[in-house]
Amino acid sequence: MSETAQTAPPTDERVKEMSSFRKSLIRPELGGICGTILVFVFFFLTARDSGMFSPAGVMNWSVVSAQFTIIAVGACLLMIAGEFDLSVGSMIGFAGMSIALLSVSFGWPVWLAITITFVLCMAIGAFNGWLVVKTGLPSFIVTLAFLFILRGLTIFAAIATTRKTIIGGVRDVAEGDWLAPIFGGKIFTGFFQWMGDHGWIETFVRGSKAGQPVVEGIPMLIVWALGLVVFGHIVLTKTRFGNWIFAAGGDAQSARYTGVPVNRVKIIMFMFTAFCACVFATAQVMEFGSAGADRGVLKEFEAIISVVIGGALLTGGYGSVIGAALGALIFGVVQQGLFFAGVESSLFRVFLGVILLLAVILNTYIRRMITGEK
Repeated sequence: MSETAQTAPPTDERVKEMSSFRKSLIRPELGGICGTILVFVFFFLTARDSGMFSPAGVMNWSVVSAQFTIIAVGACLLMIAGEFDLSVGSMIGFAGMSIALLSVSFGWPVWLAITITFVLCMAIGAFNGWLVVKTGLPSFIVTLAFLFILRGLTIFAAIATTRKTIIGGVRDVAEGDWLAPIFGGKIFTGFFQWMGDHGWIETFVRGSKAGQPVVEGIPMLIVWALGLVVFGHIVLTKTRFGNWIFAAGGDAQSARYTGVPVNRVKIIMFMFTAFCACVFATAQVMEFGSAGADRGVLKEFEAIISVVIGGALLTGGYGSVIGAALGALIFGVVQQGLFFAGVESSLFRVFLGVILLLAVILNTYIRRMITGEK
């Protein structure tokens, strides 16, 4: 008998080995990967002749996907920690209006308006988290209250200050500002101009933009989305704090017994969600040059759906930032793909409802596989 066979530990018949197939099924990203493949195949077959996969078309749905991704990363980490934030959409409108009012109406430097807005939004996020952990109220109720509070304050502040609910002129006051381009600028513009000069991408043939590439560069919105995905993935999978996030959402009481600062983790996650919403709002304001009191409506639900498609469980303790990013990509591709395919855009909401239902059913099945429930 070989030495290996002599030293091999005895097999415990109480332990049931999981097959490779079952292991692949419980990966959080599985639903997002399958959904992404199906969506791209579908629109490649139905909309490839409409320009959806031209450089301009790709940039179009990439920007939309990046918007979903930014808020989905924050929502993902918070949901894994076992909480929800329904005030994200109102936070977007509130942050955008704050930047516009401070910079355009009050004449503050744009960099200062952005900085103050970030501090204010993260303070509100911290207060949300503090209320949840101190009162024991469901985060659903606390943040639902702030959904209405922030939206009401946004409309009130805009009307009381300017008698309008849309404030323009942000792009004008942002000229020469050092911080604004970090949210509203573009990178690799020289490279895209070089590709246009060599005929690799389309250029304008007439007008004041003649000779300029149709796609001038990569918007900072996409850079922020990719950066947040990388940051969130590393924190969640490579750090002790990431383990704390999983523990806080999986079994908060047991996590406390093992020394995990559950309350602090949850509050920080609420702050990070507010940070992501503020990034979205700032990039949006810089892109459009204006802020509207109605911006961000329903974004909180779109973020949650992206996370659920990405494999996160509604009960917390399980999920993936990569999966959430894939869910956001699916949304962006479908929303713009329906336009390129000539389909009525209102069907996008139908798609949201159907995909949410399917994702919840799949995630419930996965949870039962993990826990052994029947």
